[in-house]
Amino acid sequence: MPCVSVCVRGEWFRVPFGSPSGSVHLLGIEALRRYYQAKKLEDASGKSEFSMLRCQGGELLQLKDKAEDVLEDNDFVQLVFPGESGKYDFSPRATAAQQSYQEPKEYISLDGNSLTIADLVSLGQGLFKIKLTHVAEEGIKKGREVIDTFIREDRVVYGVNTGFGKFARTLIPKEQLAQLQENLVRSHCAGVGTPLSVERTRMLLVLRINVLAKGHSGVSMETIGAMIKAFNASCLSWVPEQGTVGASGDLAPLAHLTLGLMGEGKMWSPQSGWADAKAVLEGHGLKPIVLKPKEGLALINGTQLISSLGSEAVERAIAVTRQADVIAALTLEALKGTTKAFDSAIHAVRPHPGQMEVAERLRSILDSKIFPSQISESQKSFDRVQDAYTLRCIPQVHGVVNDTITFVHKVISTELNSATDNPLVFAETGQTISGGNFHGEYPAKALDYLAIAVHELGSISERRIERLVNPSLSELPAFLVKEGGLNSGFMIAHCTAAALVSENKALCHPASIDSLSTSAATEDHVSMGGWAARKALRVVEHVEQVLAIELLAACQALEFLRPLKSTAPLEKVYQLLRSVVSPWDRDRMMSPDIEAAHVLVRQQNVWKTVEPYMDEYRKKLKA
Repeated sequence: MPCVSVCVRGEWFRVPFGSPSGSVHLLGIEALRRYYQAKKLEDASGKSEFSMLRCQGGELLQLKDKAEDVLEDNDFVQLVFPGESGKYDFSPRATAAQQSYQEPKEYISLDGNSLTIADLVSLGQGLFKIKLTHVAEEGIKKGREVIDTFIREDRVVYGVNTGFGKFARTLIPKEQLAQLQENLVRSHCAGVGTPLSVERTRMLLVLRINVLAKGHSGVSMETIGAMIKAFNASCLSWVPEQGTVGASGDLAPLAHLTLGLMGEGKMWSPQSGWADAKAVLEGHGLKPIVLKPKEGLALINGTQLISSLGSEAVERAIAVTRQADVIAALTLEALKGTTKAFDSAIHAVRPHPGQMEVAERLRSILDSKIFPSQISESQKSFDRVQDAYTLRCIPQVHGVVNDTITFVHKVISTELNSATDNPLVFAETGQTISGGNFHGEYPAKALDYLAIAVHELGSISERRIERLVNPSLSELPAFLVKEGGLNSGFMIAHCTAAALVSENKALCHPASIDSLSTSAATEDHVSMGGWAARKALRVVEHVEQVLAIELLAACQALEFLRPLKSTAPLEKVYQLLRSVVSPWDRDRMMSPDIEAAHVLVRQQNVWKTVEPYMDEYRKKLKA
């Protein structure tokens, strides 16, 4: 029989609504009856006034409607008394994720050794479900056997039958081992700040599962199986983003992640929105996890917040770096720059891989015999020798960003498939060994490096925007608009770019050079990797926005060079932008244009537009 979960003043009840004549009002009365019974109060269900709200979206339900007409099996509903409001906060991000969510059909197999950054980001976007390989299942079982043996033999093992951190020498009686793990998780739920988005929480959960799948954590198949079911149902815990120092791992965020799986605190799913964790799990036919000895420690001790956010930062950095080359080429065309500085002979004698790659990309979309440019052709009689550094040195500046991303990609990829909790279980020798793999210094340092490198794309882009809007440098109308004075054009758009670059300068201060001693000087050197990851993401987003402004300015500059055309690939980029933003003939609100251009960059449409032309250039060059 179909059922819904009904929340009455914080208490959840599963109520059937299979009767053809059953109304929403009768459903509410039955939920109230169960509430009064549970609270051992006088039954006043038939006398109470109330309204009913659907949890997803907060829709007010009509009490006289038939329940079967307006509700679905496993729906979530709130009963609200007069003068009260709905209990749960439905954020815009959660609502958007609910509306766009489609249950995936395909699976990615996890073995703890082969998860890629690209796969992790796709899993965060809800594109795949997960399952374990047979080899991983066997490894998990063997690891758990080691822990179970220690418990049977009453051996003293850190985190299994001892306290944690400063309490490592405090022995815990066998009958309190389950409570020990639960207390650990609850006490470590001390995070603050904005909760992670649905996508980032998915990444955090699946990455923790992948690390447990290595078989070195001592968790049981029952527990990891429950985590996989929760992931596949998109039941996601409420995880605040602040509170980790990056050693002993990302304790607070991972504790919040685990708490929801235990059926405590808040949880989100596409069907329920934010609701009571136990009700969300039960609404999907799932049971809360009951932690076994060591499992609480295994679930919260690791670098998965740093690594999951770092993975998103790396993926977005790769995308923005490619598109920075294309947008810079547009600016060079608009400023009638020369392509001489991109000659392959120059870069062959300073053969940094990133530098050579950027120069090759520029050659493939700028003026050539394969893709001629009328704008460049019009300038050949002037024999321009060289340009300012922001144009001439694009390969050198953009190139090192490519090489930095390659380095960071390797570090984060290694971290995704590493055992990072403590103590680690080694089934082949029957040992548990305490160590420091939870320390986040590796990803923290790498992500600080990433932020510094990607920032430079924004820094040089802002200087190119200056050249576009400054008539003394561009030979174009001031601020790229007609009737200057009456119109301000791109004056303040440039200020926005400058503001974002200035913010990035502060954000590029390395988080990982800081350390504060915690846990009564047991954890006396920490990585601050959580902040390194979060600010790297913010730097990347700012650079995306700066490049969006440059894209707008470069295409606006081309308006003043018409009827001359650029190369075929760059004209396609111009047309792409014009499909969402019209030329500026007079002043208008600029923010929507910047956002529209930012979406093009964020979705990699600029890169997708030119990539076929780059492939064509290489093929014809070899022919």
